[in-house]
Amino acid sequence: MIEVKNVNKSFESNHVLKDISAVFETGKTNMIIGGSGSGKTVLMKSIIGLHRIDSGSIEYDGRNLPDMYMKKIRILRREVGMLFQGSALFDSLSVLENVMYPLEMFSETSKEEMIERARFCLKHVNLEEKAFDLAPSEISGGMQKRVAIARAIALQPKYLFCDEPNSGLDPKTSLIIDQLVSDITHEFDITTIINSHDMNSVMEIGENIIFIEKGIKAWQGNKDDIFHVDNEHLNNFVFASELFKQVKKVKQ
Repeated sequence: MIEVKNVNKSFESNHVLKDISAVFETGKTNMIIGGSGSGKTVLMKSIIGLHRIDSGSIEYDGRNLPDMYMKKIRILRREVGMLFQGSALFDSLSVLENVMYPLEMFSETSKEEMIERARFCLKHVNLEEKAFDLAPSEISGGMQKRVAIARAIALQPKYLFCDEPNSGLDPKTSLIIDQLVSDITHEFDITTIINSHDMNSVMEIGENIIFIEKGIKAWQGNKDDIFHVDNEHLNNFVFASELFKQVKKVKQ
């Protein structure tokens, strides 16, 4: 579990995060949603530790990130997996070598064990062995995203962060990635936090949703609750399209 308490973050005179408190639950797909400039990306980066907060606390199972010394932060980093928006794979490495990279950096296992773990992770995201020796440029965007997921879970993380995991993907592939992230979260009991603007993802896998509006936590609930909320800002954001407006009518 990750808990943020009364978190504030400013950049000079711009107060971006305003006294935000929220709980991100273990074994669930936790989502941060909000419009452009709402503060959702700053919140995720603050939770990861890329931004130092001005006040408040960010607790990883009771361990307060702002209070940690560098040695403890390095230990925590080994417990964190990250799925970047653009996958961020290394073009000079094969698919298998990309997944092995965090193992080589942070584990002390043998080369054979690293290969075995990397192969296990790749098979877990349904990649066929014939793709293992290919370069990222030789596989599709959806397959690249699956490789990135495999790399993110290579170190068996307790915490998984996903930044716009469906960015640049077609709707069908997006659903596959959503289901993979959800399955991995439940199977390995991970605290997963997803930063997303994809409302299909919210409706499919949003088990715990945080809605940020102008730096304030305006709502927290799940994908079922979201159809029955009397919150103008949330409704204008989630049900902006005519399709989702019709879906809401049906659900109500």
